[in-house]
Amino acid sequence: MFRTAPCQVVGCSLVAITTALVAIPGASACTRVLWSGKGDTPVLVGRNMDWFEDMRSNLWILPRGVERDGLAARNSLKWTSKYGSVVVSSYEAGAGDGVNEKRLSGNMLYLVESEYRARDESRPGLCVALWLQFCLDNFASVEEAVAYFTSHDVQVLPATAGDSAKKAISLHLALGDASGDSAVIEFVAGKAKIYHGRESRVMTNSPTFNKQLQGIQNYQGFGGKQPLPGTAAAADRFVRAAYYARALPEPKNPRAAIGGILSVMRNVAQPFGVADPQRPNISSTIWRTVADLTCGVYYFESSLSPNIIWVHFDRLDFSEKAGVRKLDLVKNQDLVGDVTSGFRPAPAFEPLRPDSGY
Repeated sequence: MFRTAPCQVVGCSLVAITTALVAIPGASACTRVLWSGKGDTPVLVGRNMDWFEDMRSNLWILPRGVERDGLAARNSLKWTSKYGSVVVSSYEAGAGDGVNEKRLSGNMLYLVESEYRARDESRPGLCVALWLQFCLDNFASVEEAVAYFTSHDVQVLPATAGDSAKKAISLHLALGDASGDSAVIEFVAGKAKIYHGRESRVMTNSPTFNKQLQGIQNYQGFGGKQPLPGTAAAADRFVRAAYYARALPEPKNPRAAIGGILSVMRNVAQPFGVADPQRPNISSTIWRTVADLTCGVYYFESSLSPNIIWVHFDRLDFSEKAGVRKLDLVKNQDLVGDVTSGFRPAPAFEPLRPDSGY
């Protein structure tokens, strides 16, 4: 939620938030909300994936001990995964959403204002398609990730994806953990701008995050006089997500908590028929996830299925010897309930490579 505690901002100047923004906090156009109540209520991250076409998304278990490369032509970032993760793939070319075994969640959302700039080979290069995976592989908390991107001048490299229309992947990243901590990272003018704190619990798309925080102060409930907005625009979804997450009652049990965050995410979802390939930030909602970072359960709901499926992290083997495993959602759209045991060994998907010149 947005609270009165000030937001720590790294790499930019942010107008102080004087209004109380309560408990809230998606590659593509989307909405992301992190919510936590009082006492023993779980920390939850809800996310809608909005896009203009089918992304052929599947669920994957990715183990520890995998060597990866940022795919830059020169001075590429290299690492070996410290933590295993469960991710949702996009075009089988990268992770768009996921949680690692330390219960760090990551959500990639479309941001047209992202600027990666021309390649600077003095900076370690990381393809945007691997940005989320790098975080899930290496960090146990939001604080660790923020510290890394504050002290390391990584250059995220652009890439292009899509079927019916090729689109540059212009993204920003939201991170959350089981403590309720949250951060948003955007690349503007080629440099990372980091918004760290409870005010970063909601994220949609354009404009940049500092302008979203300023704009919400114009609305009733956040210090302003304008009524709650209702369009598909990202700034309007930002306000509604913040408003309805703040209004959630304290849940009586984890089931009620999941129902609550799903009610908010469905409220800010986009119906079929409004998708526009030229404006992917207002596309239709094709799937959503909820990550219970307290209980270690990851939920997935496709807009083409009446069913919700989920995975229990405490029943998964993330060891290197367990290997990569896949749950095929494209071919199995009638799955329902607990699918923890449904993953099968599979070759890892090949990450998308950066655009030429990088």
